[in-house]
Amino acid sequence: MEKINLQLNKKELRRTLLQKRQSMTSLEWREKSDRLTTNIQNSVLFNQAKTILAYFSFRQEPDISFLYTNSQKRWGFPRCVSNSLVWHFCQPNEVINLGAYGIREPHPESPRIDIEEVDLILVPCVGCDAQGYRLGYGGGYYDRLFSSPAWNAKATMGVVFDFAYLPQLPVASWDQPLKAVVTENGMKNFRCFFPDEAKIRIL
Repeated sequence: MEKINLQLNKKELRRTLLQKRQSMTSLEWREKSDRLTTNIQNSVLFNQAKTILAYFSFRQEPDISFLYTNSQKRWGFPRCVSNSLVWHFCQPNEVINLGAYGIREPHPESPRIDIEEVDLILVPCVGCDAQGYRLGYGGGYYDRLFSSPAWNAKATMGVVFDFAYLPQLPVASWDQPLKAVVTENGMKNFRCFFPDEAKIRIL
């Protein structure tokens, strides 16, 4: 597989990784998404969580929507309001709106989620590195979310294809590392929430 130039700045690296992701065939994207979904399902973090914040796949992000059929979990999805994310309980078969970026969002009148209810956040990423740092889309929505100590204390799992799991990303002073990263090849944990999870060192 072609190597990613780690000397690129964030903007160039983001463009390179997005181009690589969108060049995947539908078959490759589906197969890798399914393997990644299985890895999430098998994780202790997922199985211990009751209320999970997730995302609707956009621009060939890993499609983990099969997870949302699990009726034992309560699912929340984000809505962009000004420069912040507002989270709502939502099932995929409910009314979905298109937000300002063309991303599917819950209806504004869907029940909101209190931070105290959240057990796990599945975080979409352009890239992640071996220290748990995340490269996003440049809008800063998750950076602002995790700048709050209460949100930063939550279990977070970056969701990314393996080609975008890199040894090191450019890091800014405000970047907050994720607690775990999952790819189609396995899972890596950085801050363990459960004793059994500490044994997982697949990547």
